[in-house]
Amino acid sequence: MDASDVSPGSTAWQRLAYDELLAGQLALGLVRQSIKGQRGRSVKGSSTVRAHIGDALPFSLTSSQREAIHEIEADMAAAQRMLRLLQGDVGSGKTIVALMAMSIAVEAGAQAAFMAPTEVLARQHLETITPLTEKAGLRIALLTGREKGRARKNILDRLAAGEIDILIGTHALFQADVVFHDLAFAVIDEQHRFGVHQRLSLQSKSKGAGTDVLVMTATPIPRTLLMTHYGDLDVSRLTEKPPGRKSVITTKTSLDRIEEVIDGIRRILLQGAQVYWVCPLIESSEVTELAAAEERHSHLSQMFGKDTVGILHGGMSAQAKDKAMGAFAGGHLKILVATTVIEVGVDVPNASIMVIEHAERFGLAQLHQLRGRVGRGERQSYCMLLYKTPLGETAKARLDMMRETEDGFLIAEKDLELRGGGEVLGARQSGSPGFRVAEVPNFEALLSAARDDAKLVLASDPELASTRGATLRNLLYIFECDEAVRLFRAA
Repeated sequence: MDASDVSPGSTAWQRLAYDELLAGQLALGLVRQSIKGQRGRSVKGSSTVRAHIGDALPFSLTSSQREAIHEIEADMAAAQRMLRLLQGDVGSGKTIVALMAMSIAVEAGAQAAFMAPTEVLARQHLETITPLTEKAGLRIALLTGREKGRARKNILDRLAAGEIDILIGTHALFQADVVFHDLAFAVIDEQHRFGVHQRLSLQSKSKGAGTDVLVMTATPIPRTLLMTHYGDLDVSRLTEKPPGRKSVITTKTSLDRIEEVIDGIRRILLQGAQVYWVCPLIESSEVTELAAAEERHSHLSQMFGKDTVGILHGGMSAQAKDKAMGAFAGGHLKILVATTVIEVGVDVPNASIMVIEHAERFGLAQLHQLRGRVGRGERQSYCMLLYKTPLGETAKARLDMMRETEDGFLIAEKDLELRGGGEVLGARQSGSPGFRVAEVPNFEALLSAARDDAKLVLASDPELASTRGATLRNLLYIFECDEAVRLFRAA
């Protein structure tokens, strides 16, 4: 056989790619079928708590927020378990939608949980909703790895007794000793940080009646990827930004002019602003010319004073991260040098400048997420994309796209176009493994066909018990669709 017969464009490769996509669509369909088939309960609220929250809001809900709440309310009222994805761009108001949804469970006499991927985010959510929950009379608490001993026991005792309406936390909520009195609704923030089995684990915290689950992401997801990695979820989209949020002016500048950028930042700091400075690596390497966060931190500390420049990266302890982020949020630090650990992070309204060093090395979706860290206050905000010359064609297209639009959904589609399905689905972008075969020119066409085929198969043979079904089970094993395989082993 000629080597060209098994190249990515060949018929043989296309067939393998289709089989891989079909296995993925079958796995998602089986998980969805399993969840939807489990006994749920109808949860209906009185609207009283939501009315108090609405009165306390300093702004009116957008039309897409109201639509999303309506869709969630309808799901909760149905007898089947809810599993819905709330997809909203940075600053689109997902947290308020989640709070309204959790309030429905509380109005019905039950409890709700809100799980964030990091302690920093969990505490931010607590701070965001506390003023609203206090006015609505909701009892909320926080549970992370930091709560220990008597304080932790007190929270767990109150939770089990039904004296906590909403529990906000991290992975700590998965632990066996976390027992709810009556968990009816759970929110999982930044869904891509958690797997399907973790969603199922949180659902199991209910006492037999089932838990409705809302998963949220601030990463706009193209239609193709929704089909591929979120096919077990119903989807709601927030397409508007709250009134009054300003656009972020985005510029691109060669790294050769970095001293000019630093001079500009010096002038901005004198006006009371704060700056994020993002670098792609934690420390220097002999095999790369990319600037390291620690080196840039040292450089800027010499320029502006070590007491005004902080650092934040994934190699730091949780306590050190919290301390650095807290100092920046409190205004004690004027510049925070960081890696992409701040891609989804604490809301700092006074931070109005985002500098991204070696921006050509980042994907479009990631650049958009980083830009979303600024533009949250009254100041005009700026995102400065620093790049190394010469710029490649694809990198130039990315940076130009960032200058042209702030529409996260448009950016996500362009990212998919520039990077290809397999790369966008890679571990760095979505927290999930990418495809091994299905990175082919007509990826989307094959995916659509595989999705339709999987629907037809599961509609007529939901247990994959037929002769073809047995073959498809083998396909799930071959392509390591662990969640679906686990369902069969449990059956």
